[in-house]
Amino acid sequence: MQTDRRHALSLTGAFLAGLAGCTGRDSDPGATTGTTTDEPTADTTTTGDDTDETTTTDDDPAEFEDFDAPPFPEIDPVTDLEIGEEALADQIRGNVEFALDLMAVLREQAGGNLFVSPYSVSVALAMTYAGARGTTAEEMADALQFVLGQDDLHPAFGALEAEFARRNEDGQEASGTTGPGDDDEDAGPAFELSTANALWGEDGYPFREDFLDLLDAYYGAGMNLVDFSGDPDAARREINDWVAVRTNDRIEDLLPKPSIDATTRLVLTNAVYFSARWKFPFDEDATEPRPFTALDGTSSEVPTMTFSQSIKLQHAEIGGNHLVELPYANGETSMVVVVPAEGEFEAFEESFSVDRLAIMLEEASIALVDLSLPKFGIESEFGLVETMQKLGMEAAFSNADFSGMAEGGDLFVDDIRHKSFVEVDELGTEAAAATAVVMNESAPPRNVDLNVDRPFLFYIRDKPTETPLFVGRVTEISGE
Repeated sequence: MQTDRRHALSLTGAFLAGLAGCTGRDSDPGATTGTTTDEPTADTTTTGDDTDETTTTDDDPAEFEDFDAPPFPEIDPVTDLEIGEEALADQIRGNVEFALDLMAVLREQAGGNLFVSPYSVSVALAMTYAGARGTTAEEMADALQFVLGQDDLHPAFGALEAEFARRNEDGQEASGTTGPGDDDEDAGPAFELSTANALWGEDGYPFREDFLDLLDAYYGAGMNLVDFSGDPDAARREINDWVAVRTNDRIEDLLPKPSIDATTRLVLTNAVYFSARWKFPFDEDATEPRPFTALDGTSSEVPTMTFSQSIKLQHAEIGGNHLVELPYANGETSMVVVVPAEGEFEAFEESFSVDRLAIMLEEASIALVDLSLPKFGIESEFGLVETMQKLGMEAAFSNADFSGMAEGGDLFVDDIRHKSFVEVDELGTEAAAATAVVMNESAPPRNVDLNVDRPFLFYIRDKPTETPLFVGRVTEISGE
């Protein structure tokens, strides 16, 4: 039996807002590390053809003391909701809080350049949460910042996916660009995002019909029956192939061999793919090497993009900390780049919060910006077991209660795998991510000159809903 419903969703917000709190350690350029179940792996960062490796506090620094944080998020009306818009907004804020928490722990474990999809992780674990009960469910809700109960949480995620699908449909018709730069009609759709969910269950295992029906109704997650006990590696390859297809081959081998064995009974997967062209593309002919100072103070020449003229963009500056928003061609999605004051990157991260982000977005206004931004790419791979344990999700990995998933049996979460990819160039952004949960038994425009020549944060933002999707930080970039 196989039911596979793929959702075409509009990319919404890669919420990098979650760049709070941890300094981490720097990766050695060119290093390659293996993967483990519990520890994040080192990341690779690419620019052009070159490849290099690469607890939030509530106290705002002095420069933010004079600002009152506005409500966040303030979502536009969403139609056809099974829950109220206020409840949806509450859960979106919870998703943002989780993004902050997740990035803080990952920075402690891995450091360096990071890129992650908190949305993908949230969806995969929300599906898992649907079968959790007792202490297991309580810990998962706390760790994942699920502020809604089971009856409302899954309709909330379903509402977001439906809203994204509508936005993606509109974005497919976004024709090209309205700013400087060449409009290459052969470059593909101006805006594209797809997300898909699926279950992979042991043939003959007593999964509960109400659990399967819920995941199919709100997540489009059909059940694929496989033979984990007889041929676990064949099942692993099938899941990896599914992920690769749904991420345009950007995420391959999500599940390494040790992650699946004969005791595996269920794998829950989410895959996200995003490609969007800038509304105002950079001038490819103007890209040239410019200095970029890494977090450790070293400087190197890196390919840096510029516009051919000043562009009207949303911009905010508070205490030397800059925020600039780069819109994509569909008009409702953007990348927000946050550049802390020179020499203050680590202190800024440690105090970064949802309220602080809300203040910067509230203070943003149209300015004529002369922007220089490095081209960059990041690939990250994580085993999230230890990460989620540090966030308080413990019972799911040992004394678990997933009785809502199956009749009898002793299911527990054995592994959580996440891989992500982003590439930013003159024309736009391509990003992909996948997560697998493996369950075993047992005013007038101002003029601004902003040169991003030091570590920065970024996220891709769906403005109407503010839903976290991808988050990242760039602390070093390889030269040509």
